[in-house]
Amino acid sequence: MVDTVSAALARRIALAAQGFGARPAAPVGIRQLTALVNRLELLQIDSVNVFERSHYMPAFSRLGPYDKAQLDRLTTGREARFTEYWAHEASFLPIDVWPLFRWRMQENRDRSARTPDNWSNSNRPMLDWLLAELAANGPMRASEIEHDANKRSGSWWGWSDVKTGLEVLFRWGDVVSAGRRRFERVYALPEQVFSAELLGQTISTADAHRELVRRAARAHGIGTAKDFADYFRLKSAPTLLAIRELAEAGELVPVAVPGWGPLGAAGAAWLHREARLPRAMDVQAVLSPFDPVVWERARALRLFNFHYRIEIYTPEPKRVYGYYSLPILLGDMVVGRVDLKNDRQAGVLRVQAAWSEPAAPADAAGRLAQVLREAAGWQGLDEIVVVARGNLADGLAAELA
Repeated sequence: MVDTVSAALARRIALAAQGFGARPAAPVGIRQLTALVNRLELLQIDSVNVFERSHYMPAFSRLGPYDKAQLDRLTTGREARFTEYWAHEASFLPIDVWPLFRWRMQENRDRSARTPDNWSNSNRPMLDWLLAELAANGPMRASEIEHDANKRSGSWWGWSDVKTGLEVLFRWGDVVSAGRRRFERVYALPEQVFSAELLGQTISTADAHRELVRRAARAHGIGTAKDFADYFRLKSAPTLLAIRELAEAGELVPVAVPGWGPLGAAGAAWLHREARLPRAMDVQAVLSPFDPVVWERARALRLFNFHYRIEIYTPEPKRVYGYYSLPILLGDMVVGRVDLKNDRQAGVLRVQAAWSEPAAPADAAGRLAQVLREAAGWQGLDEIVVVARGNLADGLAAELA
């Protein structure tokens, strides 16, 4: 018989698995940041910096204010504990996860080889030259390599060609990240960054998929096969096979969640055996649009009844909620969204719009005000200015006043 998990408990399980509800009493340091990234398995990277770059946000949402320089040490420093690859999208991830994507690297290489008009096939000399540059000079940014190219006699390539070539090699696993400088990735040969032990690992495609699904399930706590597949952008068939094997091993348990769809032969959802089952979840936070809790929009709708779309690419006259609206998480529900802009020059956190959902609690404005005061302090901003746009804006302005 398949157990039933209530929709409310499913939300709490999902949030607990993502590290919510356990803010440390002591100042946040390297240990807490390391544990969080290991729990999440990845931090999605995005270049948008209207409020704050996406990869800094999950730690703030879960742990509270922290020194971003410490996360930089972990993700981009010379002794980084995390690396980069195309996991969900471009992501920071634990170094031991990198070998689990060798099958994807090989797929990328094979796809290029069998496509005659692929850029890599007509630019092989460029790729060979890039590998030689890194071998001779060590880790370099694309801009540094392009500078070297301009100094060469004879034919040379521009920055766009250098960057394209490095990204091809990065997807193939022939080059890796050696950190970032001013957010620009530093490229290196694998042996310049990773240990011989890591590079010597041989993991079959099936074993890699099973391990990735295991990690995705643990990071979800509870979810559907589609949820688990999306976490690392896996295809359906190998994900279902991995789930079946993990269920046979007792690591995943089939459950039914009302409203999550029809109960199939093996259950509409899966519960990880290590998942916490909290009786309550009292959270107040704003989330990055690329936070794992909301990045899969269908899951956000299923979990929180929250229809979420980012409007960065929507023409301004057609925007409803704002350019960079962040979901507002209160308790165990996403109850609204707030469009934030970090005006660094003026030292002001600008609330461009604030909206609440129909089921938002009466104290939503007051609790959001606390979060925004904390966010402003974290960003070193002296003032919060609220624009009168959205059904939560007036109440928020009053609370902040």
